Amino acid sequence: MRPRRHRSGDPAWAGWGLRATVPVSAVGIGAACGVVVLSALGVGAPAERDSVGAAPHPVVSSSPVAQDPHDGEFTFTRIRYGEGLGRRGRGRMGGAWRHDYPDADLNLQTILAELTALNVTTGRSNVFELEDPEIFRNPILYISEPGFWSISSNGARNLRDYLLKGGFLIFDDFEGRQWDNMAAQMARTLPDARWIEIDGAHPIFQSFFSVEDIYVPHPLVRVTPAYYAIFEEDDPTRRIMVLANHNSDLAEYWEWSPTGFFAVDPTNDAYRLGVNYIIYAFTH
Repeated sequence: MRPRRHRSGDPAWAGWGLRATVPVSAVGIGAACGVVVLSALGVGAPAERDSVGAAPHPVVSSSPVAQDPHDGEFTFTRIRYGEGLGRRGRGRMGGAWRHDYPDADLNLQTILAELTALNVTTGRSNVFELEDPEIFRNPILYISEPGFWSISSNGARNLRDYLLKGGFLIFDDFEGRQWDNMAAQMARTLPDARWIEIDGAHPIFQSFFSVEDIYVPHPLVRVTPAYYAIFEEDDPTRRIMVLANHNSDLAEYWEWSPTGFFAVDPTNDAYRLGVNYIIYAFTH
């Protein structure tokens, strides 16, 4: 089904039940974000080369990334799927779900810890499959490269329950016709849901930082970014349950930010959007 466009109105959402304290000066500190990105993460971090011969990617932590015990802190939670499948299905990188992992996840957590009042885990993140009941302990899930994602019947049932209970899902790093696969998999979870395009007027883009231009250019592909959402009860005045960053790859900026490989402005905006998504999920 072709998604339709929505110009945002006044929100009236029910939330997960978790609270985040957002500093009253949050919008005003946007100009400082570049300093935080480069200093908190460390310019010139050590690098290693992955098994598929890509450019070096930064080593954020020397210790392995492990499942984080549930202790009330926010931990970035990525969904694993199709291990060994897809165009990144060979060698150490594993399946397409691993793109930008773990550096993007850890770096975003560091920025959240530096800039917000959230109680954030740093140095480790979560990876779960949708069939795992542990996803219900984590209010926000992230799926990378959903153009290569497949979902099982059990996973679809779990994801549906998770979203209807108040969970929030982010899709990132997919372009063009890869949309079709993502939408087909989501249709197994929420068969009656509609994708609605949202623009910069929607509160999700202003929940912490005021982002003047939400259309952060894809770092590697010449495409035009767009944002689509599935709303609770199919009502655009209610909360977003699923957000898709189409023709976009925000996590690529997060991954490479310690190296200065990409320009400061789009990198900062990619972080601003990521922070906004997390704060929105906790406050709606």
